[in-house]
Amino acid sequence: MSLVEILRVLFDSFLKYRPSEPGWEERDRCILSKGHGCLALYALLADKGFFPTEALDQFCGSDGILGGHPESGKVPGVEASTGALGHGLPIGVGMALAGRIRSKRYRVTVVTGDGEINEGSNWEAAMSAAKHRLENLSVFIDYNKLQSYGSTKEVCDLEPLADKWESFGFSVREVNGHDVDLLESCVNDLPFEANKPSAVICHTVKGKGFEFAEGRPEWHHKSRFSAEDISRIYAALEDQ
Repeated sequence: MSLVEILRVLFDSFLKYRPSEPGWEERDRCILSKGHGCLALYALLADKGFFPTEALDQFCGSDGILGGHPESGKVPGVEASTGALGHGLPIGVGMALAGRIRSKRYRVTVVTGDGEINEGSNWEAAMSAAKHRLENLSVFIDYNKLQSYGSTKEVCDLEPLADKWESFGFSVREVNGHDVDLLESCVNDLPFEANKPSAVICHTVKGKGFEFAEGRPEWHHKSRFSAEDISRIYAALEDQ
């Protein structure tokens, strides 16, 4: 739930794409590196017409195309198979550099989790992006400050996060990741500086919109729901 507004603004106000032609060469590339957040991506892809909305009913079903992590080549609109964390940004750097070499004007956006950037592969990729001055690359960090079993501060403190990205050669902004107007203003300014990749630190709330789940890491892997849980979920949806 912390991802919804970020992806909504990217698909509504920034990315260029053709749902009827997912492999269109000039499309912008958007990689959901935190692949476990795929339900938010699937909802956007269905809404934009990449596949019928009925496919959402088969999420993780044996007859469906939508798995628990997004798969490239299987799900229209998915640019990279992700879920093994730390891979999205390296792939994105490769795509952005390929675009530069081939004189293409497409842009590459990578959406990462905050716990995910504990992975060293992200920082190797960040150094490479700065070295190659990939202003066609943007990274959005879903900074909900929780990972699978605790707070990011407790598991591996990321602060000072903005300073880290700046020290790796990125132009950085911080934004409320649930404020659509602020996000739209932010994406309209991309790239933030010439000859530099951009990083957007999105301050978000894990489980946003479901008060009983907000900020509670036990909901990260929750797979068993009581009748009371289900009732509260439906009530929260009706209140939106």
